[in-house]
Amino acid sequence: MSRFSGLRFFVRGKGFFRIHVLQQSIRDSDNYTSAILGASGDWTPVTVRFSELKRGGWGRPASFTPEELTGILIEAIPAAIMPPRPPSGLFNAMIAPLAPFAIRGAAWYQGEGNAGRAYQYRKLLPAMIRSWREAWGQGDFPFLIVQLPNFRQRKAEPGEGNWAELREAQLLTYKTVPNAGLAVTIELGEADDVHPRDKREVGWRLALAALGAVYRQERAYSGPIHDSVKVEGNRVRVRFRHTGGGLIAKDGGPLKGFAVAGEDRKFVWAQAKIEGHSVVVWSDAVPRPAAVRYAWADNPECNLYNSEGLPASPFRTDDWPGLTREAR
Repeated sequence: MSRFSGLRFFVRGKGFFRIHVLQQSIRDSDNYTSAILGASGDWTPVTVRFSELKRGGWGRPASFTPEELTGILIEAIPAAIMPPRPPSGLFNAMIAPLAPFAIRGAAWYQGEGNAGRAYQYRKLLPAMIRSWREAWGQGDFPFLIVQLPNFRQRKAEPGEGNWAELREAQLLTYKTVPNAGLAVTIELGEADDVHPRDKREVGWRLALAALGAVYRQERAYSGPIHDSVKVEGNRVRVRFRHTGGGLIAKDGGPLKGFAVAGEDRKFVWAQAKIEGHSVVVWSDAVPRPAAVRYAWADNPECNLYNSEGLPASPFRTDDWPGLTREAR
């Protein structure tokens, strides 16, 4: 059993639960357990790592050892014991008490729970930033946003994705809200775990955003950001900002993750090549291109970076209705 480091499974339903891992040397009240987990109407992957389990701790201290694992218990959790979330409850309890103190900036990593209402997030996130800045009364202090990483099963063909739409909401906030920053993490996630493990790299990219955008150090601090698009016959030229020392395909192969569509709105995978600070995109199947998308999926395969090793943000050049436009 020692070769196992955790459990992975899919869950669908309604309500909350947690996992207990059982071993003979520990009484039931002292089981090592997971955090409280939730189920929804869609099949959702869940990862429970043994290293992240917490112990009840009522009896004699005893360590959890996977070699002695004798069973797994799933405990249903009544909704009544879940922490209540009244309107403004989190703000009043956790943010408002800090407002009397000076602030230099904020780093925000959230959005997974809003992915089903990604279009709404276009308004919610800027509104929250405004409310925080008003609460402190210190002007437009820096607000750094971690763009959601990849998650869920990878799809073979171009399509829609509510996580893609949530990332777009974060990108639009970065582009339109004064003094906002963006840390792109599109390759740091895991298909079967909503909580990616590589927090160090996330922190490093936030640090770069602060050093470059806030403290004005002369360094590359962002990955490439889509800036403009121009149709050139049967090809589309996409220009980028924050190209650093130049655009690259990280693995040295062809660019991946670009799709193109005509006015019929049917996307197909596209060829793409780097030309200076631009990427030229085309497909023989789309003689009159109308839109380009890059890394537009919950878990895309993509490899556009700048030479400093920072990934390009996912984007699309169209504004066609998505999965969450009506979920407001």
